[in-house]
Amino acid sequence: MNKDTQAYNDKQAATDKEICDLLATEICKHLPDAENKIWHAHPVWFLDGNPVVGYSKLKDSVRLLFWSGQSFDEPGLNNEGSFKAAEARYTSTTQVKKTDLKRWLKKAETIQWDYKNIVKRKGVLERLK
Repeated sequence: MNKDTQAYNDKQAATDKEICDLLATEICKHLPDAENKIWHAHPVWFLDGNPVVGYSKLKDSVRLLFWSGQSFDEPGLNNEGSFKAAEARYTSTTQVKKTDLKRWLKKAETIQWDYKNIVKRKGVLERLK
């Protein structure tokens, strides 16, 4: 795990830190080729410069966000925003289903929309994979 991601996790309250540590460990395990860094103040993983997954601390939960998640067609992920993102929210590590998370991470590798070039395309998303 990136040292900045670990520092982000370490700043969280105990329960939220456990959730963040679990998510980071699983993401790193299942997306070993992804680049991990803090982006817009939150841990995010990128494949070929394209953001695919990240998480952030919200007021009442930790949000796991998949940039192309609406295209995964997966129960347990809720649409987020006006693009293709989908999320899951957690208040306890017991809510994180590792089998679901592994499947979602596999889809994050194989189903991607081009967020890297969204500004250049003036808000228009194109499917990469």
